[in-house]
Amino acid sequence: MELDPTVVPREEDMELSNIIPSTEPSLTQKRKRSRSDGVSAPVAKRPELDHSTSNGALVEPSLGYPAAHQPQWQGTIERAITSIVSIRFSQVAAFDTDGPDTSEASGFVVDAAAGLILTNRHVACAGPFVGEAVFHDHEEVDVFPVYRDPVHDFGVLKFDPKKIRYMPVTEIQLAPDLAQVGLDIRVVGNDAGEKLSILAGSISRLDRNAPEYGEMTYNDFNTFYLQAASSTSGGSSGSPVLNIEGKAVALQAGGHMRAATDFFFPLDRVARALKYIQEGKVVPRGTIQVQFLHRPFDEVRRLGLTDSTEAHIRNLFPTEVGMLVAEVVVPKGPASAFLEEGDILLSVNDNYLTKFVPLEEVLDSSVGKEIKIKIQRGGADMEFTLTVQDLHSISPDRYLEVGGAKLNNVSYQLARQFCVPVEGIYVSEPAGMFRLDGSDHGWIISSIDTKPTPNLDEFIAAFKEIPDRERIPVEYYSILDVHTKSVAVVTAERHWSGFRLAVRNDKTGLWDFTDLGSPPPPRPLKPMTATFATLDQSLGAAASLFHSLVKVSMYIPCRIEGFPKSRKMGAGLVIDAEKGLVVVGRNIVPFTMGDILLTFADSIIVPGKAVFLHPTHNFAIVSYDPQLVGETPVKSAPVSPIKLGQGHRVSLVALNHNQRPVAIETTVTDITTVTIPYSGTPRFRAINFDAITLDTPLAQQCSAGVLVDADGRAQGLWLSYLGERTNSGHDTEYHLGIGIDTLLPILSRLRLDATPKLRGLAVEVTPVQMSQARHMGLSEDWVRKVEAANKERRQLFLIRRTENGSETAKVLQDLDLILAVNGKTITRVQELELHEEWGSDVEVTILRAKKEITVKVPTTEFDNEGTKRIVFWAGAVLHEPHRAALQQSKKLPSRIYVSGRAKGSPSYMYGIVPTQWITAVNGRKVTTLDDFVDAVKGLPDNEYVRIKTISFDLVPCVLSIKLGLHYWPTSELIRDPDSDCGWTRRNIQ
Repeated sequence: MELDPTVVPREEDMELSNIIPSTEPSLTQKRKRSRSDGVSAPVAKRPELDHSTSNGALVEPSLGYPAAHQPQWQGTIERAITSIVSIRFSQVAAFDTDGPDTSEASGFVVDAAAGLILTNRHVACAGPFVGEAVFHDHEEVDVFPVYRDPVHDFGVLKFDPKKIRYMPVTEIQLAPDLAQVGLDIRVVGNDAGEKLSILAGSISRLDRNAPEYGEMTYNDFNTFYLQAASSTSGGSSGSPVLNIEGKAVALQAGGHMRAATDFFFPLDRVARALKYIQEGKVVPRGTIQVQFLHRPFDEVRRLGLTDSTEAHIRNLFPTEVGMLVAEVVVPKGPASAFLEEGDILLSVNDNYLTKFVPLEEVLDSSVGKEIKIKIQRGGADMEFTLTVQDLHSISPDRYLEVGGAKLNNVSYQLARQFCVPVEGIYVSEPAGMFRLDGSDHGWIISSIDTKPTPNLDEFIAAFKEIPDRERIPVEYYSILDVHTKSVAVVTAERHWSGFRLAVRNDKTGLWDFTDLGSPPPPRPLKPMTATFATLDQSLGAAASLFHSLVKVSMYIPCRIEGFPKSRKMGAGLVIDAEKGLVVVGRNIVPFTMGDILLTFADSIIVPGKAVFLHPTHNFAIVSYDPQLVGETPVKSAPVSPIKLGQGHRVSLVALNHNQRPVAIETTVTDITTVTIPYSGTPRFRAINFDAITLDTPLAQQCSAGVLVDADGRAQGLWLSYLGERTNSGHDTEYHLGIGIDTLLPILSRLRLDATPKLRGLAVEVTPVQMSQARHMGLSEDWVRKVEAANKERRQLFLIRRTENGSETAKVLQDLDLILAVNGKTITRVQELELHEEWGSDVEVTILRAKKEITVKVPTTEFDNEGTKRIVFWAGAVLHEPHRAALQQSKKLPSRIYVSGRAKGSPSYMYGIVPTQWITAVNGRKVTTLDDFVDAVKGLPDNEYVRIKTISFDLVPCVLSIKLGLHYWPTSELIRDPDSDCGWTRRNIQ
């Protein structure tokens, strides 16, 4: 049957929890930041090879330069390359404007004795950094940041020079004063992911305002940039810009995506900062929280610059073409009560200036002191006295892990971009309990549980008092829209993820973690009573079914079994109000790991627990405590004895896409066996069922509901089925119904407090009509038997796949045509239904290669819980292959399946990808999770581990993974029905 799919956008998860932030399978790359003006910051990227360079060879592009210059440049480059390094790095956690990611860049040694490497700030990372530098002779050494400028795009990494044993480590001298227009330069670095590329150019400008890379990302300001045409690309960030003497006159920082233009950071402030770092001192940085731009005189005159002032400035600075103008004055900053946007800066401490460097020299040397600023506003001179603020004090160096999200103080970087005060809690990783409504980016939390949170300390103090699982209000707004405040009621989450503070340590390069303690115990739940809304009488008997519908939401702290989302919401049907049992689609409750909440009458929220997951059909059963809903008139859905058939009239009672109740009378158009398409990533997929389709477009707007007869009795379930992923990255959902009779045997066992033990054939089948079966070799006798067995539909079932490793797969094969089981002709998919009455083996008559044979087939006992153990190692999520993986794989290389990986983790950096199997650790064969844990336990930190993997397509690969146990400790989650959340965490290493 051809299904009518509904394509829904894939939910993006920045990071789900401290267990596993993000596990999206993608290339380990960081693309250029871009906006409509085409400006980009070329950080790590692996594009197609650029044929203008030569794969790391020392190529001297002539570009029309005189041949006499070539030998001298050759010598310069040969001396410089021993100081230039390629940098592989990861920002391991979301922080400020950057999310976790892995990338490549360049840098160069500026102090060989102390082991200091200059690179960009967007390489050194505002957040936690892990990386290594590779020198020209391919020696590798660990590096860590000792400084990243709060505003400007430069940072300093440190390495141990003693670790470089096979070549002398040399340094490149900084020469900011030698930069001039027309200077011939060479940019030497890791261009486009190559080990070493050399690009030539000439400096064309010294006074370009800092390039804008877009909103919600890092942008430099209050500095000039140098401009040239050298056509660098991703990976060249941090490269030295060399003159013919081999001195660095600038630092490669960014480039234009649609032109050959590149932007270089000047080295004046770098040279100053380097002296402080070499002396082991803090680099003083001052600010008045104002962004200035250099405007040409024609623009400044329009802002009110007087002729006399212009003449005076031009007389003082004969080559000057413009002045500094206030572009952004940050509210509540030191200058907010004095300066305004459009003010023309004349002097500081009675010294006239038109450049950024003299301004920053005064600010950086006056931290905590007063300075005198003279400006011109609308032609009038004004003078103010301001106190210079410590720029480091408004540059976050801490972040909080809480409820699966990551938070930090609002930074000056963001406040300046959007002209908001430097206060509030910024959600750098919107996930877990802080996956708030609206856009995924730019949330600022202003209060939690009615307590204001102007900074991280206030937030921590407020959250410490909140019990686990408490429902609390959170007030927030988007930095993109400060006019609109929102409130969300969230569930405090302290049982899946940690509550700890990370503080940057520039001595070690690590971010030190402090556990912030255990939460207060959950408050006991008290029974509550509510009434259901009165619906229009025109709904008739179907209206009573709304007393059996509940809203079901599930939060999933870690993506496993290929499931693509962290939150799901839909409708469930109360099938036993006395015992508290609700049936819900497995698209809503895909496995037992997670937090389930049930909402009754849009008023009462109670916790639920997954007690049964059907292994082949698209439903799960969730239990709740009926006492918690008090006297609320919740009803068990009555079951109709009439089985649905094609053409029957039926009412669809459901919640629509807005979670509002709807009901419509319609007709069953068809009931037939369907096949949900495979997804590229194996995940649960309903198989071997007859689907009900309806004659109403409203059905495709309702993800869950119930099919009801004229007397208000349930005849079927209406469910949403997760299908394939499209090329655009969206997940396809199918809306179909199944008969209620499929559920009843399971319900009868659960009412007896017994766990159903389902057995059957571990196969996926698809219907075959007689016209096809005849040509496959089916005899006329069997055609007559099929016609006699099924008056309505003449079909048999072909085995599409057997489940890998099952007892059934030892006998039956793909493409076998099932004729009979224990002598009964099989013409309905229900006759292959899993149930408890199947014996340990059955006789199956099949047609194989045009031969009819009868074989004894062992049946398989099916699990109804799914994954029961998860191992987290190096940022990878490992578990036993789930049923979908067993169905789609014909060979099982091991029982260690990679289900996901975290961005910024070692597994992401070094190439472990989801759907791989791990088969060996350091040459030691591993088959099970126990084997793997034994093999990795005790391995030294920060050293490489050799991992052999096999892809889902059975392609082997050996990877070297450097452990980072400080950020990615080895741990596991084990299914434990007796624990509070149903799982227990255990630290391994």
